[in-house]
Amino acid sequence: MNLASHLERWAVERPDHPAVLFEGRRTSYAELDAAASRLAHALRAHGVGAGDRVALYLPNIAEYLVTYYAAQKLGAITVAINAVLRTAEVEYLLVDSGAKVVFTVAELVPFVPRERCPALGQIVVCEGDAPPGTATLAGWSAGGDAHLAGIDCAADAAAALLYSSGTTGFPKGVTLTQSNVASNAAAAARYSGYRGDDRLAAFLPLFHVYGQNYIMNAAVHAGATLVLFRRYAPEQVLQAIARERVTMFFGVPTIFIGLLAMDPAQLDLSSIRYEMSAAATMPEEISRRWTERFGRRVYEGYGLTECSPFACYNDLVEHRFGSVGRAVEGFELAIFDASERELPRGEWGEIVIRGPGVMQGYWNRPQDTAQALRGGWLHSGDIGRMDADGYVYIVDRVKDMINVSGFKVWPAEVEQYLYKLPQVQEVAVYGAPHPDKGEQVVVAAVARPGQTLTAEGVIAFCRAHIAAYKVPARVDIVAELPKSPTGKILKRILREQAAKSSQA
Repeated sequence: MNLASHLERWAVERPDHPAVLFEGRRTSYAELDAAASRLAHALRAHGVGAGDRVALYLPNIAEYLVTYYAAQKLGAITVAINAVLRTAEVEYLLVDSGAKVVFTVAELVPFVPRERCPALGQIVVCEGDAPPGTATLAGWSAGGDAHLAGIDCAADAAAALLYSSGTTGFPKGVTLTQSNVASNAAAAARYSGYRGDDRLAAFLPLFHVYGQNYIMNAAVHAGATLVLFRRYAPEQVLQAIARERVTMFFGVPTIFIGLLAMDPAQLDLSSIRYEMSAAATMPEEISRRWTERFGRRVYEGYGLTECSPFACYNDLVEHRFGSVGRAVEGFELAIFDASERELPRGEWGEIVIRGPGVMQGYWNRPQDTAQALRGGWLHSGDIGRMDADGYVYIVDRVKDMINVSGFKVWPAEVEQYLYKLPQVQEVAVYGAPHPDKGEQVVVAAVARPGQTLTAEGVIAFCRAHIAAYKVPARVDIVAELPKSPTGKILKRILREQAAKSSQA
């Protein structure tokens, strides 16, 4: 098997069908496969073969697909590097993975410390003027053979390394196999109902598992078209949706929250037939508001980088607000207590997962792998419960739990209530150190445009609706919340800021 096989298939069966629309450029399936083949020949000529690591330190540009599928054709392992990382972080990932080649853009070359990466032989620039000592994608590919069939890889051969966020230490390389990725992309296309004539908005970063597998690989599996954006810029994305008649929209909760806050006259979503949210828990109130305004539910999925990521979906048969759905075909989810015994339905504990997408392990980290996959289950670190029908409800991340004088406070529960406040646009609840209670509940909130939001009003609302120990001790009204490139609210940064202020 080979992850480039679907690209090769559509290049033959639908050669002129657009694979990528990007900044005025149209790349057909035949053109994309030819470009990947030419580059694969060049990689092979520079000593890259099956099992070698090829790093993609790239923003969302059309060349991301070229480099990804070129590496896959050879059975090489792609290493996804977040384009916002800088020298020390890039060095760590290149050294840890042992990448032989890195593809990047001219503006990012200064952050690639070649001299400190002993395995790194080549830096190849895909966009912009190449600095001295670097090659170019165009130069490598010029005059190359436009045909190269992907080699036959074993199902358990490593195909991709995607690094964990590293919020609790150095990032770990999640090793996904050919079978992990292929089965997950096929499941994504099936559950979300991808069609060959679909056009998928792809502004979520391709270095992230959601963008790379659920959107990019699944789109190529189905022979659909990616309408690609460097980043999420609302005005630009909305104009392109109307112009290119985009049919499928993939976001994270903060994006849907932002769109709901916009003037309805600015939103032409008439071409959209399907919306999906993942990568963070969608507040139930936001999901209901979207359905009330647009008449379509926002489908939700759940998973982790460590399971490729798709394990749960809400839902082909019955949608339930507030849930991430039921296990998808081939997967099994359970709720375990601290002793790793399965809990009865309705009780909360750690969500554990097993199925075809579960990773091979962490790259060169056998102890971490054994800990994460103990007992034959992937331990998610997420706390949730499962109802009698198998629907899963996320309570929160284990690491986000707040301990107030021995009482457990789950931030997501408090956030669900705060989103009912009409003055609130976005909110983050987190724990801050307290000398007597251990921790206290803190809220950072963004007001909806044109609305007045006060700390006193938020606290009064909480006192009227939730237990006293869950009521925030402090509320900060802020202009914006810190977010990752995928749009996730970064509570880690809020906690760090709170810890520093308490020490001042």
